[in-house]
Amino acid sequence: MSAFSMALPNPARRAAFGKVVATEARLTSRQPIGPIAGLGIPVVLLVIFGELAAFHQPSPYFGGLDGFDVYLPILIVFSLAMLALLGLSMPLASYRELGVLRRLSTTPVPPSWLLAAQGIVQIFQALAATAIIVVAGVVAFGAPVPKSLGGFLLAVALTIAGLVPIGLTIAAVAKSANAASVIGRIVFFPLMFFTGLWLPRAEMPRVLLDISNYTPLGAAVQAIQAAMLEAFPPVAPLLVLGGYAVVFGYLAKRFFQWE
Repeated sequence: MSAFSMALPNPARRAAFGKVVATEARLTSRQPIGPIAGLGIPVVLLVIFGELAAFHQPSPYFGGLDGFDVYLPILIVFSLAMLALLGLSMPLASYRELGVLRRLSTTPVPPSWLLAAQGIVQIFQALAATAIIVVAGVVAFGAPVPKSLGGFLLAVALTIAGLVPIGLTIAAVAKSANAASVIGRIVFFPLMFFTGLWLPRAEMPRVLLDISNYTPLGAAVQAIQAAMLEAFPPVAPLLVLGGYAVVFGYLAKRFFQWE
């Protein structure tokens, strides 16, 4: 933190940081690749799956569950992953590519404020997207209200905590916004396979299911689905998500450069 920002009284610092957050929110709204991909695609899929009668019948293909109950947690994780891996990494990589972070370092505003502001904007979008998907699923298509609300909120929080550092790590290693987009997609699509989006987890061979349980998105689906359909999530997927938060938090801090 710069000497200037440290010299400001607490209310002034909060106000200055609030302006940075508001600016980042406006910039994000003007280039809404993250919100469009992170909310638009899951909502479209939600409507498609919700309108299919077959998805509201128990099926052995889905381990005896309704298809819609299986896919709702997957769509939540889809949304959170898109926002973290693309919506967060691309703007930060572009700021470094364009020299924004370097120029900011010559002003009284600490560059770390920009990182924090982007994180706040993306977390807010992630929470809003989760709320929209869940409310729409429950109200419009009869999805069950989470059996364990506390477990559901904890699973979502740990999912965000595990994915945001991965997005920051992508931003750290990418040389440009285009590179961040490519890396983000390379990471996103293989991980989405392990959520059960294309092959339901109930149909996965044991070896693939074991791999899924140790991926961030597979663990996230496991925890969120348990909280929605059963009770408090198992400890294992929560620990996996916490592990990703710690490991990639360290990597993001270790490799992120302002220039």
